[in-house]
Amino acid sequence: MSVALDRQIRPIYDALDTGSHKSAITECNKVLKKHPKNALVKALKALALVRYQKVEEALVLCDEVLESKPTDDSTLNAMMHVLRGLGRHKDMITMYDAAYKKQPTNEELGAQTFFANVRANNWKSAQQIASKMYKQFQEDRYLYWSVMSNVLQANDTNTPPEMRTLLYKLALRLITSAPTPSSVHSDRFYLHLTILRELSEYDEAMTLLETPTGRNICEINLACNEMRRDIMRLRGALEEEGKRAEQRILERSDRNWLEFLSVVDGTFASLTDSEDAKEQSASKISNTLALFTKISVQDGRKDRSGLLGLLELEHRARKHGVSTDPARLLRLIEQYFETFGDKACCFEDLKPYLSLDGEDLATWTKVLETCFSALSSIEAVRRAINAHKLLRYNLSASELSVDAESSRATLYISQYLEGLPLGKALPATELQHVDDLAILAGSAFVNIWKVSGDEKYLYKAAAILEFALAKSKQAFQMRLMLIRIYRLLGAPSVALEHYRLLRVKQVQNDTLSHFVLSRCSTFSLAASGDLTFTSECLESSQIYVSNSQETNDYVIRAFSAEKYSQIPQFILFEDWLENSLQRDITKLEYLRMRITHETISSDIVDLELIELKFIFDRLHHDNRDFQILLNYQPKIVEDFNTQTLLFDKPEGHGWVWSFLKSYIKVFSHASDLSDVVEEKLLVGDRPQVSPKTGSLKDRLAQRKDEEIAELTRDELSLISYIDSLAEWLEPFHDYVRPPASVVLADVAKNTELKTGLPLRGVDIPPPQNGHGKKEEETPPITDVPEVVAGFFENMKTRFEDSKHAGSLSEILHIATITQEAFLLFTTETMRFKPASVVKIHKLGNLVTKFKPIRALAVGVLKDMAASLERLSAQEGTSEKRKEIVDACVFESSEIDHDIITNTFKKVIESRKKVLEGMAKGLLKICTTYDY
Repeated sequence: MSVALDRQIRPIYDALDTGSHKSAITECNKVLKKHPKNALVKALKALALVRYQKVEEALVLCDEVLESKPTDDSTLNAMMHVLRGLGRHKDMITMYDAAYKKQPTNEELGAQTFFANVRANNWKSAQQIASKMYKQFQEDRYLYWSVMSNVLQANDTNTPPEMRTLLYKLALRLITSAPTPSSVHSDRFYLHLTILRELSEYDEAMTLLETPTGRNICEINLACNEMRRDIMRLRGALEEEGKRAEQRILERSDRNWLEFLSVVDGTFASLTDSEDAKEQSASKISNTLALFTKISVQDGRKDRSGLLGLLELEHRARKHGVSTDPARLLRLIEQYFETFGDKACCFEDLKPYLSLDGEDLATWTKVLETCFSALSSIEAVRRAINAHKLLRYNLSASELSVDAESSRATLYISQYLEGLPLGKALPATELQHVDDLAILAGSAFVNIWKVSGDEKYLYKAAAILEFALAKSKQAFQMRLMLIRIYRLLGAPSVALEHYRLLRVKQVQNDTLSHFVLSRCSTFSLAASGDLTFTSECLESSQIYVSNSQETNDYVIRAFSAEKYSQIPQFILFEDWLENSLQRDITKLEYLRMRITHETISSDIVDLELIELKFIFDRLHHDNRDFQILLNYQPKIVEDFNTQTLLFDKPEGHGWVWSFLKSYIKVFSHASDLSDVVEEKLLVGDRPQVSPKTGSLKDRLAQRKDEEIAELTRDELSLISYIDSLAEWLEPFHDYVRPPASVVLADVAKNTELKTGLPLRGVDIPPPQNGHGKKEEETPPITDVPEVVAGFFENMKTRFEDSKHAGSLSEILHIATITQEAFLLFTTETMRFKPASVVKIHKLGNLVTKFKPIRALAVGVLKDMAASLERLSAQEGTSEKRKEIVDACVFESSEIDHDIITNTFKKVIESRKKVLEGMAKGLLKICTTYDY
């Protein structure tokens, strides 16, 4: 490149680096006037166009550059970013492969060709390229790249089972043929062990592990040590591993809990039903008991491992029926509580072993009840909190009456306020020592609400948690509890405010966004112009965009640094995020809100349909975190998470499949896209999908019990309505829909008008009479299905009933479901709206049947809007505020009237806003589609 040209190109790079994509395009155009065939400038312009979201223009330039088969690093690098932005990984492979063939001695080009295949998960080609590079450049890392590629190909779900063993054997042959042993590098050693484990070559693996080098690697490398444990388990050498762990515990004072578990596993490894085996096991248990007792005495309060080991040992002995002392478990639990009862971890440590009943439970309860002395120190507070948690865990059904739970909540609050001064000097970034007492009180009130159905106890739970949160601003568990409570109370904006104060980052958007986005369309005011929840959906989905763009780079870096133990984890991480269940729950919720805000058109339907069909072929992973929500409820009742589920229904795989099927049915009918058209118009590569059996139509028709189980009563009504509506109108859609050739011709013409450039790869067919109208007769017109005809009246009845007996959230849910049914009816009948279509295809009688349904739906929605307006007015009255405040009166004067009033002012405003906004949205939709 000449110096002058380099000077002209420099501003393009500067504009791209600063995100000034429009300026970059302008600069590219200036250079292209003087150098119209310069591949680098075309590639840079294509990159700017992709980032400026002018995909059609970028595609033409991209194809021109690819046809020139570039070999210089600058053009290849620019095109790599363009092709990644377009999702065209296969074209990236072709581009680098062509460049490498032109310069076979260019090692960097070879590596980039390998990485291009890695980005596309094309492991077979990656292995071939790595092998070629090893033969050519004689560098060991390329041999291990080849081995790793074989392993990844074997692990690929699309690889036939019979091929996997062959691939592992090939990988083993390659690794054993290396000029230097795998033990010179810990990650190469890990890879070698992985292959031996998968081939069940455990003896050979142990030979490697027992060498001095192997032992040293396992001492310093956690991944290799974990692999060693796994191989020992698979060998059935648990007893041997237990002896090794015992030696480490004694000689090195190792207090790793995994070592203690290994000792316990080894103790019971050879236990069978025979008398001899039980006698031998008794001897081993006795020895392990002596070992752990010695350690617990030796460590005292310094470490919990010895006592926990004793508890685990006795727990297993009871489970296998070889315990020799019925009172030992209770003694150990009491000893543990006496020693570590003032540690925050005490409850979680003891929880797995609290299977007590009868006299043991009564004795244990008496021990705990003696722990509530004056809360004059931090240790006393922690011991009291643990005692409360342990007592609460074992409560019986007779002890969970409203009065008993109310008394406990009062005690928790009293002790919370008593111990609160101990944290007076703590900085704002620290948690208060008594926070768990407030959480216990909130949990008790929620449990009372669940038993009694009285909403005032939810207000009480919210009041005490808000009070405690004001004293302990970083107590995120309280915020999570409040989010759940406020959604139950129909105060979505307050719940969202707490969620945003959590400051969720990066992958936490995948694991935690369900707290506020689950069924969020129930509270959406998008129809009236408030895009709060749609924006939240888009913001939380950015992690998936980052994943597709960045995680590949982590894999590339791991290959470059030879971190072979990390590569499968990065690939798994990418797969779990790419196929995240929460990602697609959020997508569906966003779509349900989008159609209320944007006018339904063929463009929206076509774009959404393609994405929904991709989602439908995914094998989803549920990455949502529910364990982060603390549960201090008794073991005999539902946990806090289940108790506070909106509408008592989870939103999981079944919910996703149900709504996916419904929306795909409706959008497929409303769209002119066929598989042929989609294939021609798809910009990037098709995403990898899980293998499916049966045609799309057959799979859409299936409704499994596990799917229906996750639907609310009203959602199930909606799904049944959509199925009947789709089945009724499907023959007419198939009759009217133009053929693929005509659709492609229209797309090609529109693209050329929009960009001034022809749509590549699509030939415009000659015009057809009647726009591709079929010659067969119009399908027979049938009556409106009963489910469709009666749906809106049924929902009107449900709405009226819920106004008297239901919660505000349920009222909103019924209204949004009715609104959604009307919008999907509009989408289903959109094709038959033009008078010319009706006339040409002789569908006047069919369209006549739509009018009563639409009129009924509009009438019901308007009635609901009027009712919601009245409810909104009631929410804002002083009587309503007084009712809520009076329900939250506490005995303590420290939680005074002003605090409660301020807490629920925002709640009332939120409820009023959502009711008023929903009413306006319903009226707007009625106006938009009442034709």
